[in-house]
Amino acid sequence: MFTGRALPSPRRPLQTAFALCALALALHFGSGATATAQTQATPAAPALMLANVYKPTTVLPDYWVSEKYDGVRAYWTGSELLTRSGQNIAAPAWFTAGWPATPLDGELWAGRGQFSRAVSTVRQRKPDDQAWRTMRFMVFDLPAHGRVFTERIAALHEVVSQIDALWVQAVPQKRIESHAALQRLLQTTVKQGGEGLMLHRGASLYSAVRSDDLLKVKTHDDAEARVVAHIAGKGKHAGKLGALLVELPSINGTNRRFKLGAGLTDADRLQPPALGSQVTYRFRGLTDSGLPRFASFVRVREAL
Repeated sequence: MFTGRALPSPRRPLQTAFALCALALALHFGSGATATAQTQATPAAPALMLANVYKPTTVLPDYWVSEKYDGVRAYWTGSELLTRSGQNIAAPAWFTAGWPATPLDGELWAGRGQFSRAVSTVRQRKPDDQAWRTMRFMVFDLPAHGRVFTERIAALHEVVSQIDALWVQAVPQKRIESHAALQRLLQTTVKQGGEGLMLHRGASLYSAVRSDDLLKVKTHDDAEARVVAHIAGKGKHAGKLGALLVELPSINGTNRRFKLGAGLTDADRLQPPALGSQVTYRFRGLTDSGLPRFASFVRVREAL
């Protein structure tokens, strides 16, 4: 029975010997070999343009608007398809056949309301051909083009037309003039099952930073937090998970934690997200102490 106490290990001298051998090899071959091994173990994440959150003070005529697709961010390097963390995506050969040597930034999308299916398909190390037949690569930018976004739109449509595959589509872009018109479009998109909208500044170059050149527009705020504890349920949830205790990134060394119970399904309560995992939650504004109001669990953030 595990008691939580460390037991003496009869193999400690042997482990020490292994450690000394490893140190000797590292000194012999130099730190370069160690650095190389670490680099090989951790894939390099692509340098992506990231979005801030839309504010009503945004000068809308400066931006193009498009749907925000709820899928898996994917980056075509010119030879391979990567997730935002740099993991190789095992797509079928036919899916990327004829793609150009120039980078493409987009979303692997299985349709509105099909986020889980998209994630499941992308995570397979051996591609499920039938599942990939339902996927689309929604391309929204040309990272290496070197011109402003308004000019990149035309170039993007040309690249996609040359690929000539039904599953590769250029994301439609349009102009919008007012906050009221944007909100009407947002409500229509959400009612039809969409996640939200994206705004892209027409005069912006592709820059791998988070800035106001790219903005997300949603009916709610969302963010991520780390699960640090499982709180037992009471009443109708007795014997199951009652809530997650989650932690936000610290501010000035101060940890910020709150309970996240709303939005959990019965399946989530029986098999809760693992300790240490990142979860996405939805909320509406912040309290005076900086904690989210009306927080509701959405899903576990997949490590892609």
